[in-house]
Amino acid sequence: MADKCSAEAATCSQPSSFWGLDSPSMALFATILVTSPLFLLFIAPLIGSGIGWLLRRKTDGRRIHLINLMDEEHRKYLHQHQDSDSTTTPDKLDAKGELQATQDWQGVVGFFHPFCNAGGGGERVLWAAIRATQDRWPRAKCFVYTGDHDVPKDAIINRVKNRFNIQLHAPTIQFLYLSKRNWVLASRWPVFTLLGQSLGSIVLAWDAFSLMVPDIFIDTMGYAFALSLSKFLFRSVPTGAYVHYPTISTDMLESLDPTSSVGSQGVNAGKGTGTRGTAKRIYWRLFAALYSWVGSSIDVVMTNSTWTQAHVKSLWGPYRREKDREHPIAVVYPPVAVSEFEHEVEVSAESEKQREPVLIYIAQFRPEKNHPLIIQSFADFIKTKTAAAEKARLILIGSVRDDSDSKRVYRLRLMVNELGIKDHVQFHINASWSEILEWSRKASVGVNGMWNEHFGIGVVEYQAAGLISVVHDSGGPKLDIVTEVDGEPTGFHASNAAEFAAGYEAALSLSDPLAMRLRARKSAKRFSEEVFEEQWLAQMGRLVALGKRK
Repeated sequence: MADKCSAEAATCSQPSSFWGLDSPSMALFATILVTSPLFLLFIAPLIGSGIGWLLRRKTDGRRIHLINLMDEEHRKYLHQHQDSDSTTTPDKLDAKGELQATQDWQGVVGFFHPFCNAGGGGERVLWAAIRATQDRWPRAKCFVYTGDHDVPKDAIINRVKNRFNIQLHAPTIQFLYLSKRNWVLASRWPVFTLLGQSLGSIVLAWDAFSLMVPDIFIDTMGYAFALSLSKFLFRSVPTGAYVHYPTISTDMLESLDPTSSVGSQGVNAGKGTGTRGTAKRIYWRLFAALYSWVGSSIDVVMTNSTWTQAHVKSLWGPYRREKDREHPIAVVYPPVAVSEFEHEVEVSAESEKQREPVLIYIAQFRPEKNHPLIIQSFADFIKTKTAAAEKARLILIGSVRDDSDSKRVYRLRLMVNELGIKDHVQFHINASWSEILEWSRKASVGVNGMWNEHFGIGVVEYQAAGLISVVHDSGGPKLDIVTEVDGEPTGFHASNAAEFAAGYEAALSLSDPLAMRLRARKSAKRFSEEVFEEQWLAQMGRLVALGKRK
């Protein structure tokens, strides 16, 4: 027995043991390491497909039940409106009162938009996209994966009508309510926020697929990792992304360096120094590499601006060369209520008499909107005491989401007092649409101070209202919106307080402001809802074709 124990003790002390593993275990561990690329290439996809098959089996019953209910609701709607011109769908009933046979696509589109009831510009894109899809494929079923589980379907559709003037066809749209939306909240990830929210979107996407698997899966909020999970589980399901803003961009990476050309811009400007700064730079670069790899799996990619397209191409492009040959990354400008502004706000020689030396800045009171820059530049402008500055006023219009926004407004009010321009500045918090229209009629200038605004719907609205824009010399406002029309400018660009102040002076001193207002309104027509629908359907058609092919 002693000899046996001695032998065992000798065996336990042999150098072949490592972290408590014997030789066979070490061999197995080494084999896994050596063959891990093979695992990723061949075994992992098989595992993903198997899990996806199980999810389909689990959710097929719910899918069939919901589709049958929607078809019946659609049939009843058409029966009730068959003699009316008010129907919101081109679909028809046959002589027997049943849905007409059609060769058109009748699949299920899943729109991943966990905050669909927020009422912002991103939501306008979602609803306009669904309406265009319903018009083109009236028998298709549009499902929205949302975390707004406390809001019923009718309330959401009514808000879409009231907020955006978009009439959806209720029978062919349905909402699937997610239970894990808190996984994508920034507050859940106080550190490693970018990575945490991205991983959280995977959890949320799993939540979505556990409810139902669509025929086409589209993300309209910027959760690229959710689309990656879809490809891992369901290789035959085409995926599409509408990217409002890349999760990380080359400008963000460069802004950490205080010596770079953008080292003074953005909320993280110059924070890449020291031990913590170096760690942040390494973390961001590793995340950018992961984000770039994830983007390679998406079939059809749309961006909301030239600026966003350039950054997405720089990150995703090298990984998706094959996909880009057939489906290049496209710019699809978001829909803006241009026609509504044209109807509500007159731009003519007569209306010019109603304009006042007023500058308006319509933006949520968030850090990236850079209200301090606009206030400081306006104070510098007032101090010039020129004729244009004498009676000028600045109107700050924006929504307040929470206590941090309220505190931010309080600090801005203090700044206005300290700069001695209290009599020239007004704050309008959570202004109504009618108030915004009224200020758009009275004002002369529209201002935007955000660095690298990805598009700038508010700037397009300035133009549609005939306002002369003074905007940050970056992002969408620079590249897409405040550009020349007929070889003449539609506004002014600026990068710092001095340049903004000069822009205000120039805008309020024009000898013929009406000519620039008319050019601005003409420019805004490029971003109408009709143009968006045409561009959306071209990209949606690619996804439908991919679905038919597979």
